Amino acid sequence: MSAASLSAPINSALRRVPSWVVYLAGLIPLAWVIWLTFTGGIGVDPVKAIEHRLGKIALWFLIGGLVITPARRFLGINLIRYRRAIGLLAFFYIALHLTAWVVLDMGMLWGQAAADLIKRPYLFLGISGFVLLIPLALTSNNASIRKLGRNWRRLHWLVYPAVGLGVAHYLWQMKVISAEGWLWFGVFVLLLALRFRPRRA
Repeated sequence: MSAASLSAPINSALRRVPSWVVYLAGLIPLAWVIWLTFTGGIGVDPVKAIEHRLGKIALWFLIGGLVITPARRFLGINLIRYRRAIGLLAFFYIALHLTAWVVLDMGMLWGQAAADLIKRPYLFLGISGFVLLIPLALTSNNASIRKLGRNWRRLHWLVYPAVGLGVAHYLWQMKVISAEGWLWFGVFVLLLALRFRPRRA
């Protein structure tokens, strides 16, 4: 049985799922973090736990966005209509992750935040990845696609270095890289290899 015949019923079902469902489902992890926070289940260090959970959720959405093109190319599963929602959800969670660091961890003490950036260079990698995603988030609309034309696609190639910086940020903050950390790295490298694999003539 071919990939096309297997993916056809999946794509048929997906066509009946509107994008707003993805946005709504994307808020479930945030609701879970809030629930854990207010019920005391977030951990002994709530600030760090909130930061890490939000960052991990963002990484899931970032990697999920990169999965979409290989999934269509190799499996025939078409999730393109949800790529904007997944990308914006990733940006949303990264913004929350950064806000948690600035407000909860640093207490909006900018001198302390600057010192922390120098002390922990992996923070700079994470912020750099976030900065690269800002123009992508701002142009994730039909008006920008029409206005930018081919340049829109070129601009959105920034997602790859942005995700790479996010993965590097995640790995570097570990004192010893765990098996999960290497898994994230391996998945990212695999997705890059699949995305840029030359097409057969």
